[in-house]
Amino acid sequence: MTYEVRVETPSVEVYRHLRVAAGLSPKSAAAAAAGLHGTWHAVVAYHDEQPIGMGRVIGDGGTAFQIVDMCVLPEHQSRGVGKRIMAALMQQLLDHAPSTAYISLIADGAARHLYAQYGFAETAPESIGMARRL
Repeated sequence: MTYEVRVETPSVEVYRHLRVAAGLSPKSAAAAAAGLHGTWHAVVAYHDEQPIGMGRVIGDGGTAFQIVDMCVLPEHQSRGVGKRIMAALMQQLLDHAPSTAYISLIADGAARHLYAQYGFAETAPESIGMARRL
């Protein structure tokens, strides 16, 4: 199978579909539109011109960035697509973010092994990731 990773922010429809189909939490159209507007950098992975994965970087553009919305449709997982998405996001950060920037992410389950390949390390016990859902 051939895959292409394109630098682009997904549309609201693509974003919402990929999130749910890949097992992430659903987002309303209004929330997705507002969130996508705050994208610093994004990529969408395609197979046969159909979007099958994505990843985004959000942040203030100088001191702090976060990798979010990393997902690949289940039928395309374990084929290197996640690695290609992550490599594209990291290259943009390396090329354009200040060297003093802090880059964070939340790793769900075994995804931590993918992120470790790009230099991410667990922060506990020095720091503990925290979250709250409304």
